[in-house]
Amino acid sequence: MTSIMISTMVLCFALTISVAVSIGLSAIVGIKVSNAHMLISVKEMFESINKFPLAAIPFFILAGNLMETGGISRRLVEFAKSIVGGIQGGLPMTCVLTCMIFAAVSGSSVATTFAIGAILIPALIKHGYPVTYAASLQATSAELGVVIPPSIPLILYGVSAEVSIGELFIAGFGPGLLIAGALMLFVWLWCKWKGWGKNDGDGRLPFGKATMQAGWALLMPVIILGGIYGGIFTPTEASAVAVLYALIVGMVIYREIRIPDLYVVLRKSVVSSAVIMFIIANAGMFAYLITREGVPAAIGMWLQDVLKSPAYFLLGVNAALFVIGMFIETSAAIIVLAPILAPVAQHFGIDPVHFGLVMVVNLAMGMITPPFGVNLFAACTVARISLDRIIGQLVPFVLVVLGCLMIVTYVPALSLALRDLVYK
Repeated sequence: MTSIMISTMVLCFALTISVAVSIGLSAIVGIKVSNAHMLISVKEMFESINKFPLAAIPFFILAGNLMETGGISRRLVEFAKSIVGGIQGGLPMTCVLTCMIFAAVSGSSVATTFAIGAILIPALIKHGYPVTYAASLQATSAELGVVIPPSIPLILYGVSAEVSIGELFIAGFGPGLLIAGALMLFVWLWCKWKGWGKNDGDGRLPFGKATMQAGWALLMPVIILGGIYGGIFTPTEASAVAVLYALIVGMVIYREIRIPDLYVVLRKSVVSSAVIMFIIANAGMFAYLITREGVPAAIGMWLQDVLKSPAYFLLGVNAALFVIGMFIETSAAIIVLAPILAPVAQHFGIDPVHFGLVMVVNLAMGMITPPFGVNLFAACTVARISLDRIIGQLVPFVLVVLGCLMIVTYVPALSLALRDLVYK
């Protein structure tokens, strides 16, 4: 049955059917082949999404869209530019820094790509950067949206592997700051070599003025993350607080969100949330069937026999996830694979929080690698260029993130030191 389900899924992918529908169709085929009752599909789909932590996903998506519409993202760009904009290559560094700050409240890399890219891609082009470089930079920088907390993929991993979401969030700071720092260093050196960005500081606001204008925007991650780690509210409750705060700032303080805008924002958020929830529901049905067939246990035993040490296990998992991430959407891959791989990782003595960061950072690279990288499509949409044009510029960025992944993988203290300080 399992081979038939996987064959069906591969066929659906080959026919360019969406990931959620492909997983759902393969699960339905599995139910028919195994003569199981079709009501199982309804039950498993409902139970997959009937989990309190998952309520955070639509709220964080809505908060990100409110930030984009309410002028918060624009003020964050000006704030970041006031810090690094005066350096040669300061505008690309502004892109990385802004994405890092925006990621601290949005939880979504695609939302980060559109919100920040709509401002910075035209600005980069205006300052003489190639459009292909601008799009590649934005797509890669937006990956921070799924690493720096709050992060939707970290929520999904926590639910799937039964790991504390609060611990995952605080562990995400180390890898997130590493990737952001590495990208900023890389773009600075690259601009020095190419001779780009000598006038990036033109028109930037003084630091004090930019900070004053972005004050309410900068306070948002402090309230959200401070509330979570201060024990005031859970990550799920924090997502609702983020929506309320973004709404008040956008409508009352900045006055850039009008009543008619709310319909557009809500509609956009509902569509994005529905896509993710549909993937979760179908992946839950698929996971139930392969678990009933004993596939996770069999894979776990095979991995333990073939990969004798934690180092080899992590290397093998990274290689497999890198390929999988190119073809399967990050959320779907986490939901299907986390329940299979996390127990094996624990068998090798790998902390489940550390392993979760390895999975998320790795699969996040799928968002910036062809053929199905969602960040690439988003950045190319903003830049109005075809995907094939940016491949050459993209390679160095992927190598930088890949190097960071190796550090995250083999230096667990990067993820766990802050977690241990707060929780133990």
